[in-house]
Formats: sequence, structure tokens, C-alpha cells
Amino acid sequence: MQSTNLSDRILRPPQPWFIDASLLVALILSYIPVSRLAGWPDWMALTLCFWSIRQPQLVGLDKAFLLGLLVDIGHGAAMGQYALAYVLLSHMAHTFARRILWFPPRQQALHILPMLFITQVVMTVVRLIAGDSFPGWTYFLAPITGALLWPALSLLLLWPQYQPEDRDDHRPI
Repeated sequence: MQSTNLSDRILRPPQPWFIDASLLVALILSYIPVSRLAGWPDWMALTLCFWSIRQPQLVGLDKAFLLGLLVDIGHGAAMGQYALAYVLLSHMAHTFARRILWFPPRQQALHILPMLFITQVVMTVVRLIAGDSFPGWTYFLAPITGALLWPALSLLLLWPQYQPEDRDDHRPI
């Protein structure tokens, strides 16, 4: 009898190209002009956080820094604003990964919310130090939206790992 519950199945390791492709899609989504609307999630932060938790050996602080610089360039932000925030986010994700992975995605979102909020605060502080104006309180809706999207993003990014390499109707996993 084949299990229909995804959590009962064994995950295959992710392909490095899939991780890089998902980060590239997140980078493209962060360049869309609507990304500066209130409540629009920081797709790069979400995707980077996900892979920093799931695959810390493939997505480390160096990749977080590089992606942060690319987002800085794309947004015309103070150089290093996103880089610093993403390195801090990646470090927090690495630190709390074992704890976070004990929970199902909905409860993981409760752990992700403070990390995304701290990321927003760091970006705001760097922005203020650079002489820019305060972005407004609605700027801090993005972590809430990101946490609400966490379960769907987790399912989407884990989906290729649930697929067996060779299909066998008699194999339960």
C-alpha cells in the first residue's frame, strides 16, 4: 500500500542546480518593481533562509553575501544593506536549523518570522545610517507575509525531492 502523505516519504538530496535555480528565481522576483509595496515578501530572504536551513553545506554565508550584493545592486540600496542582512539571516538559519526542522512547516513559520523581522530591522538601521529616510511601519509587514507563505514555499521547494528516481508501484517510499 503506497503512502499518500508526503511526510511519510524519504527525501532525496536536492540537486545543486535546483537550489541555484530557485535562488535565481527569487533574485528575479526581488527585482520586480512591486517588491517595494507594503507586505510584499522578500523572496530572496525566504528562499535563502529555506536553503540555509535545509542545505547549509551548499548555501552558506558566502552565497548569502553574494546574493545580498546582487539585491543591493538591483534595488539601488546602500551597498551592503541586503548583504549584511542576508548574511545575518543565513547565520541565524544555520544556528537554529536543527530546532526548526523538528517542526512541521506551519510551526516552522513561527520560527522564521522573528528571523525575517530581524533581517528587516537590520536593513532599516543600515538605511538610516546611510542617511535615507525611515521607510514607514508598513515596511515591516513583509516578514509577516513571508511567514504566512513559508508552508507553501517549503512544499514547493521540497517537491522535486519527493519524487522517486524510478517509479515502482510495489515500493512504499
